Amino acid sequence: VQLVESGGGWVQAGGSLRLSCVASGQSFSTYTMAWYRQAPGKVREFVAEIKMTGLDAYNRDTVKGRFTISRDRPPNTVTLQMNNLEPEDTAVYYCNAHTPAYDSEYWGQGTQVTVSS
Repeated sequence: VQLVESGGGWVQAGGSLRLSCVASGQSFSTYTMAWYRQAPGKVREFVAEIKMTGLDAYNRDTVKGRFTISRDRPPNTVTLQMNNLEPEDTAVYYCNAHTPAYDSEYWGQGTQVTVSS
């Protein structure tokens, strides 16, 4: 099983980035797909998730309506569109897949997002 993220990089404040995560190795049709992030010196925090039904949820305090999560299946791809980026969004962004009961969970290796002021 693999979760492979892409799309990270450097952007100026106010810019946009689109992160993608491709899940492979098994079926993820019943999994919730999510994005987390971890800034230097901080704990990993939830950003957004999308359930197998398509229902999405966001960390409203962090995202503030700027990010949109979506998924395509097949393939097992989850995308995070990030607009109006702020320096505080600088972090390593991780893709996550988990069953609703969390009895099965996988993480990607992460992709760096750097936002300069």
